Amino acid sequence: MKTNATQHVVSIGLSAAIVSVADERPRVLVVRHKGGEDALPFGPFDPKTHRTLESGLRTWVGEQTYVDLDYAEQLYTFGDRGRHSLKPGEGPRVVSVGYLALTRESGELQAPDAMWGDWYRYFPWEDWREKKPEIIDKTIVPALKSFIKFADSERRRARARLCFGLDGVRWDEDRVLERYELLYEAGLVEEARRDGRAQASQLPETPLGVSMMFDHRRILATAIARLRGKMKYRPVVFELMPPAFTLLELQRVVEAISGVRLHKQNFRRLIEAQGLVEGTGKFASQSRGRPAELFRFRREVLAERPVAGVRLSTRLRSTR
Repeated sequence: MKTNATQHVVSIGLSAAIVSVADERPRVLVVRHKGGEDALPFGPFDPKTHRTLESGLRTWVGEQTYVDLDYAEQLYTFGDRGRHSLKPGEGPRVVSVGYLALTRESGELQAPDAMWGDWYRYFPWEDWREKKPEIIDKTIVPALKSFIKFADSERRRARARLCFGLDGVRWDEDRVLERYELLYEAGLVEEARRDGRAQASQLPETPLGVSMMFDHRRILATAIARLRGKMKYRPVVFELMPPAFTLLELQRVVEAISGVRLHKQNFRRLIEAQGLVEGTGKFASQSRGRPAELFRFRREVLAERPVAGVRLSTRLRSTR
């Protein structure tokens, strides 16, 4: 008996979450596709023309966005069945290798369909810099309570508490992916409806962020969680900074990425104690007030010790 070979074909895709920060807003490079959906830059890996996975990724990013990548690291491999909404017999199963890339480029893009998207448009519950996002108590918590009640599950209740800081549990900014996956499992995001989740018929009236093509919002959630976590033990944040910057500018970028406010003096003491920066002897021009000193990243710190990052802790957070 002959076997349909296409049932066993696996195609390798490449996706990139390219992050930049401008005007205290963390942004991700997206490509607007027909139908109005946002997607991360992506394309298939071609073993005949791409020497490595990363070279293939850089090729696709360049063709779709006209941006040359600087810092890039492999993020995760995404291979869930149905991630590209394929039905049996419609084609190969796609396994996507996701990458996190950081760039200082933040100006106007030349590619016609490329744009910078504020990542809090896709995850509005993640920005706690000014206050707890209203969408959590107004929309997410009531919807999750219904999800928990439906199964009367203590496991679901515990996940909701940990993910969204309920019942006095501290908000953990690193749980970005866990929060999105809980909302997906509960059928509360558009991607769940599109993928045929049973609960998705009860989508909340207020959309929980902007949806993306395929599983690209899950890939982006993974990238944000990776960056927030890695920023604390490796100095990757400086890949987003200009050659010279003030300590306040550095703090604002760290806050933009982490989604929480930090105590100004504690942050400065921490940065100086870790030896991550040094003064340039120059000062930033300001319209009023005392000129702020400009600093640069001490890249040699990478050779001085194996671990060095902008470590955040609860004691650093502002109480306002």
